[in-house]
Amino acid sequence: MERLYYKLPYVKEFDGTVKECREGKKGRYEVILDKTAFFPEGGGQPGDTGLLDQVRVLDQVRVLDQVRVLDTKEKDGQVIHFTDKFLEPGTTVHGVLDWEKRFENMQGHSGEHILTGLIHKTYGYDNVGFHMGSEEITIDFNGVVEPEMLAALEVEANKIVSANIPFLVSCPSKEELEQMEYRSKKELTGEVRIITIPDVDVCACCGTHVERSGEVGIIKVLGMINYKGGVRISMLCGMPAFRKLDCYEKQIGELSVLLSAKQEKIVETVAKLKGENQEKDMKLNKLYQTMFETKAEGYPVSSQPLVVFEKDLEPVQIRQLCTMLYEKNKGNVVVVCSQKGDTFQYAAGSSSVDMKVFSKTLNGLLNGRGGGSSLMAQGTFQAEAEAIEAAVKANA
Repeated sequence: MERLYYKLPYVKEFDGTVKECREGKKGRYEVILDKTAFFPEGGGQPGDTGLLDQVRVLDQVRVLDQVRVLDTKEKDGQVIHFTDKFLEPGTTVHGVLDWEKRFENMQGHSGEHILTGLIHKTYGYDNVGFHMGSEEITIDFNGVVEPEMLAALEVEANKIVSANIPFLVSCPSKEELEQMEYRSKKELTGEVRIITIPDVDVCACCGTHVERSGEVGIIKVLGMINYKGGVRISMLCGMPAFRKLDCYEKQIGELSVLLSAKQEKIVETVAKLKGENQEKDMKLNKLYQTMFETKAEGYPVSSQPLVVFEKDLEPVQIRQLCTMLYEKNKGNVVVVCSQKGDTFQYAAGSSSVDMKVFSKTLNGLLNGRGGGSSLMAQGTFQAEAEAIEAAVKANA
């Protein structure tokens, strides 16, 4: 099979012959051509999609069949095109790539080489995982990168983009490879394809790339987390990066309007609002504490179960009132409920009855959900108030 995506990575359309077409899974067909420009999934890069157009003569009329390529993978040394329709072996097809998707993959894969090459040069870390997803590109490294250093490397990566450095593709002989220093995520056999970015990176890679670094457009790091003793970096390149940044810009603009604050003052404004809200919450909690203490004094000390219904309480307030009541011995079991829509949120507490077991029993009787510890359980009931009260008194 002739792999045009290596010889002509910028080819968008081509003609080929169907060598084989077999029925696959989920109503798809598996097509093998004599040549293809569709890149099969590999090395972290997704497989290409697009069309395979076929002209048939039906009752002396030329008919154009458009067959969609849903995915492309490699199996047993063959490139398999997964299509939505059958293609007659021996016929000629005209392949049309979803070029926007392919080129964005080329931008992303090339940008990953630039950033990974810089991290490898700076830290000596290896790229041990690479995945190009629909929302972001992730790269895993076997060592920890400092956030400040990653920010500096991101700037350096974009300087390399601006320098418009060529990407060089070669397939060295076994003897030449033995003398070369290059990155590789696994042990390689057979012909090895090397991607070189002069003074930046030398890496074995099966993916498709741009011809010069300027075509990457922009490299944007989105985040970094600790992962398996190293780090996982998320990033985007080219048009996907532009779309993400454009989305962020619009969100910042909307926040600016909602907060009546200049964009550069949004963080400062949010921090101020957060502080004010925390202060209000503290005052509100004190008021609820006082109110609950007053309510608790209104109930006598009792060894019988107590069920209390209150309006418009949040779960933390339900738990707070329940704790206060059972600690003051207002019932051997205390259940506090507050209705929200057609559901009652509840907290059940006791110093003498196992609430983990008790709540499980009530949940079964009252179409409930939730659980907790031996002292307190919390959840919801889908039942009427009368049913809740009856179930508590019958099982406490």
